[in-house]
Amino acid sequence: MNDRAYNLGIMFRREHAPETLPDFARRAEDAGFDELWVVEDCFYTSGIAAAATALARTDAMTIGLGIMPAVVRNPVFAAMEIATLARLYPGRFLPGLGHGVASWMRQIGAFPKSQLTALEEVTVAIRELLTGAELNPSGQYVQIDRAQLVHPPDPVPPISLGVIGPKSLALSGREADGTILSEYASPAYITWAREQIAAGQAQAGHDRGHRRSAVANTL
Repeated sequence: MNDRAYNLGIMFRREHAPETLPDFARRAEDAGFDELWVVEDCFYTSGIAAAATALARTDAMTIGLGIMPAVVRNPVFAAMEIATLARLYPGRFLPGLGHGVASWMRQIGAFPKSQLTALEEVTVAIRELLTGAELNPSGQYVQIDRAQLVHPPDPVPPISLGVIGPKSLALSGREADGTILSEYASPAYITWAREQIAAGQAQAGHDRGHRRSAVANTL
């Protein structure tokens, strides 16, 4: 914890070789950063494996994952991975989901007909599974028959969406616990994004707390 009104985070960029992550994470924590964010870009490194490594090599720093493309994992297995890390490191893991880069999703045969619907169905399924609820959705992209986690996490980690456009930001406000803002976001964009998120919250009829994350890029 710190006395600031915000947490200070740093990103482990995709260009860095994965074997350099343990030392990077330790140095980031020693330097006083509150959060370290790892990424999962296609053909680079696994986000879950990187998050697990960073969590294991630090003592108290929060580790964020921004983001896992929602369409490339079964939501049950995504929830299992998130729950495992959340139970091993309570309160220290911030998982993020997103559409994934469209060209990469097409390249690997995972681009959905509706990116927005796919992200919404996956987000809702993962959030409900993490609460320990039994899930039986029959959606366009998520079909699950009586799935329930044996070891749900407590506390349940907040799920953030790494999204950019107005409809996706509104979705984040409706269904997620936070939003991961795009790199190099300007003050004007952040103000606009907050308005879209608030509109989504109003549409859903709730005003629960909503985390907004933007990270630095070098150490």
